[in-house]
Amino acid sequence: MIFCYNIIGDVMNSKSFKIKDIFSDRWDDFVALGYPLRPAILHNVSKIINCGDPSMGHALYFCDHCGKIKHVPFTCKSRFCNSCGAKYIQDRAASISSKLIQCEHRHIVFTIPKELRPFFRKDRSLLHLLFHASAATIHAWFYSINKSESFKPGFISTLHTFGRDLKWNPHIHMLITEGASGNKTVWRKIPHIPFTMLRKRWQTTLLDLLHRYLGDSFYKLKTSLFKTYPSGFYVYAKSNMLSNFVDSIKYIIRYTGRPAMAQSRILDYDGEFVTFFYNRHEDNEKVIEKIHVFDFFKRLIVHIPDEQFKMIRYYGLYAKKYKHSSKLFLLMTASKRKFFKQNSHWRARLLLHFGIDPLRCQCGNTMKLLNIFATSKTHLLDKPPPQLYNSA
Repeated sequence: MIFCYNIIGDVMNSKSFKIKDIFSDRWDDFVALGYPLRPAILHNVSKIINCGDPSMGHALYFCDHCGKIKHVPFTCKSRFCNSCGAKYIQDRAASISSKLIQCEHRHIVFTIPKELRPFFRKDRSLLHLLFHASAATIHAWFYSINKSESFKPGFISTLHTFGRDLKWNPHIHMLITEGASGNKTVWRKIPHIPFTMLRKRWQTTLLDLLHRYLGDSFYKLKTSLFKTYPSGFYVYAKSNMLSNFVDSIKYIIRYTGRPAMAQSRILDYDGEFVTFFYNRHEDNEKVIEKIHVFDFFKRLIVHIPDEQFKMIRYYGLYAKKYKHSSKLFLLMTASKRKFFKQNSHWRARLLLHFGIDPLRCQCGNTMKLLNIFATSKTHLLDKPPPQLYNSA
């Protein structure tokens, strides 16, 4: 059930709904239906349902001044978890920003037509081809600029499998330098990328790879897609990411590794139906959709990647050290890299974002780590990891 509204004002609900709570409420009922589920789905959903449950492991702190004791439960660390996923994004944003070259970057999106989407859902191993084809498209064009120089840009590709309505729509978001380093030239600014050419090259490269992997049975559809899309598959660029640290962090958090749905988009849940909204891509019109909770699960879990599948990949100058790497200036200074590294643990995050020190006792003393209790799946640690010592 879909309703469309003009964007005059946000339709907001005073009550907030957590995806974790919705799964906790009806997941067992959904599993009982016998819907085929990948191991990665069962593993990640179990993790988010039990995220923050002290029985799954916790650290015990105490105050040696007043004797107060505090339990700090372990989180699930799943990227599918909206809470832990936010931490993952922040860590990833800092890691990516530490690699970026001091230059303007272009945001490019490589899409595929609806006719191809079922292939990638039926066989998720084909998702690798989206990375390979988009990277080959970029490398080939930069190489053609000057073959003797063999210019290499730096770019980072992220796979998104979801559209704004949560339906299956795999595509690649790429952050690429507006410049490249050659065999002789340390740096050449290249602000213009011919998207008409990229569309056709992206189409040809991807279809050829799919034909190679799927065999002759794919040839008929391949020929048809060339006729249906004579201008190539849609490739478009969003506004440039300026060469400053703040913009890079904002970009990366928005487009890299984020959960399929923000919890703030959920307007209502009554035990049977979930109501959520999204802004339609074509006209930015707000759409409110009400679907059964089991359909809501189906839309979310399809976007859980298989174990060990890398959703973010580095290419060119960002993949490894290059001939002129030492001569290029980085966006993030050494002092900023040190700051992020020193303040990446849970205590510092709470202190920085909310101004709350979770280990500050009511008496004003700093609590100390007493013990760590882990589940049987992990094992009891004899000594806490270094960050726990540091945070105390």
